[in-house]
Amino acid sequence: MLDIITHPVFLGIVAFLVGSGLALWIISYFVAARIVYDRTLRRTSKEQWSRDIPDDITPDGRRMYERGVAWSEENLAHKRDVHIVSEGLNLYGEYYDLGYDRTVMILSGRTESLRYGYFFAIPYAACGCNVLVMDPRAHGKSDGEFNTVGFEESKDIRAWVRFLKSEMGVHSVIFHGICIGAAGGMLALTAEDCPDGIDAIVTEGMFPNFSESMKNHLIERKKPVRGLVELIDRRMRRFTGHSMTYGPIDVIHRMHKPLLMLHSREDLYSTPEYAQKLFDKAGSAHKRLVWFERGKHSMLRITDTERYDSAIAAFLAEVYQHSQSHTLNQS
Repeated sequence: MLDIITHPVFLGIVAFLVGSGLALWIISYFVAARIVYDRTLRRTSKEQWSRDIPDDITPDGRRMYERGVAWSEENLAHKRDVHIVSEGLNLYGEYYDLGYDRTVMILSGRTESLRYGYFFAIPYAACGCNVLVMDPRAHGKSDGEFNTVGFEESKDIRAWVRFLKSEMGVHSVIFHGICIGAAGGMLALTAEDCPDGIDAIVTEGMFPNFSESMKNHLIERKKPVRGLVELIDRRMRRFTGHSMTYGPIDVIHRMHKPLLMLHSREDLYSTPEYAQKLFDKAGSAHKRLVWFERGKHSMLRITDTERYDSAIAAFLAEVYQHSQSHTLNQS
C-alpha cells in the first residue's frame, strides 16, 4: 500500500486533482465576482432600474411608492420635466416649483429612479421647499451603464445644482441622500468645484465606503467574503476607475455644511458603529445624529414617519434660523 501511495504516478494524479480543484475554486470566485458586480452595479437594459415599481418589492416598499406617487399627482400642476447633460450623459428629472425660495434635491439609492424620491419629498414640501427628483445615471430614463456608488454621480449632482441656480433661479439647496445617494451628496459637497448655495445635507443609511456595505450584503446572504469583495472591487476599478474601498469616511472631515444623519440601529448594511464613526469624523460644527431603534436599511420613514419628518423639520428650522441670524449680524 505504501508503495502505491509513494508511486510517482499516484502522486501525479493527486497533484493534478488538487491543482484542478484549486483552479476551479479560483475560477468560481472570478465568475461569482462578475455576477455580483453585474447584478449590483451594472445596467444591461433600459428595463433594468426603470421608473416602474419593482416586481419583487416588499409591502413597505410598495406603500412608499404609493404614497409618493399620490403626492406627485397632487402636485402635477407644479411639475416641470427637466433635463441636463453631464459628461455626455442625458439625465432626466422632475422639478416641482411649489413657490418657495429653497429646493431639496432627493438623491436616491441604488436601483431607484426618481419615482422613489417622491416619498422623501413630502416632509420637505411641508417645510417650504421646492423639490427636484432625478433619475441617477444608469437609472430610469437617464443614460449610463454603471452605478459608481457615488463617485461619478457626485459630478451629476453638482451639475444639477448649477442647473437649479442658472435655470430655476434657486439660491438655496438642501441635499437629502439615501444610501448611495448620501455618498454621492457627500462627495459632491467635498469636491473642489462644488457650487455655492448648498445649505445642508440630510443622510439616511450612509455607508463609510461601499466595500463595507458589500461585505455586509454578502454576509447576510451567507456568501463568502474573503477574496470575493476584492475581486468585485477589481472589476469596478476596471470599468469605472474608482475603488469601493474609498468613500464618505475619507472625505466627511472636509464637509462643513450642516449635517443631519438619520440612522437605524437595525441597519445591516450601513452598520450603526460606522454611522457613529462618520458622525464623529464629520467636520461640520452643526451636526445631528438621530437614531431609530427600528427600521431596515433605507426604510426609516415608512417605519416611523412622524419622527422622521419631525427630525427634518427641526433641522431645517435650525439651519435657516442660523442663516438668517448670520445675515442680520453681517448687515
